Amino acid sequence: MEQIKINLADRFKAYSDMAVIHKILAGEKEMFEILIRRNNPYLYKVGRSYGYNHEDTEDLMQDAYINAYLHLGDFKNLAEFRTWMVRIMLNQCYQKTQKSSYKNEIPTEIKPEEKKNPLFNNNLQDSENLMINKELGQLIESALQKIPRDYRMVFSLRELNGLNVKETAEVLDISETNVKVRLNRAKSMLKNELANMYAPGEVYEFNLIYCDRIVEKVMGRIAAIG
Repeated sequence: MEQIKINLADRFKAYSDMAVIHKILAGEKEMFEILIRRNNPYLYKVGRSYGYNHEDTEDLMQDAYINAYLHLGDFKNLAEFRTWMVRIMLNQCYQKTQKSSYKNEIPTEIKPEEKKNPLFNNNLQDSENLMINKELGQLIESALQKIPRDYRMVFSLRELNGLNVKETAEVLDISETNVKVRLNRAKSMLKNELANMYAPGEVYEFNLIYCDRIVEKVMGRIAAIG
């Protein structure tokens, strides 16, 4: 069963998101699995960056996917499907926050500083650095949670999810200038000694076992929709 799932995703790597969407709308709803697997890492990082734990984030991801499936015909391809999904996930996070009266941490005022160097260095490939990255990954996540949400979300979308400035501005409904300012401030709030040590993929990492679980649950709910 696991091999079938993986083969399905691999088989349609050459298909654009829009091509997959057309197939789903034509009745091949099993193709929705492709969109789930493509977007799981992005939605997971959004939920965790918003401040939710692993379990709550998985629940929010499922709801976001079902919401997207039910309104798939509304996707007009005016932006990337990933951007559309991130918006839906952010909306799910916001709604849960409103329902549960979720309390944000009170940030300490930190003087922002411009950083010319990228926070993450993707060139660290030797085994020693990889081991360090794994061991201290939780420390990075903890540091990120201390950043005010407005800055944390820009950081997550730009540095961890790879959205460009324009996409981030559209998702968060702020100006491109604000995106740049918030990203610089977010970086300055993290300790300088953490700079250049971690690859984006190791922060809020979404493992394959979680991906398979989300696929199974969402596709089960979709099958029940009929």
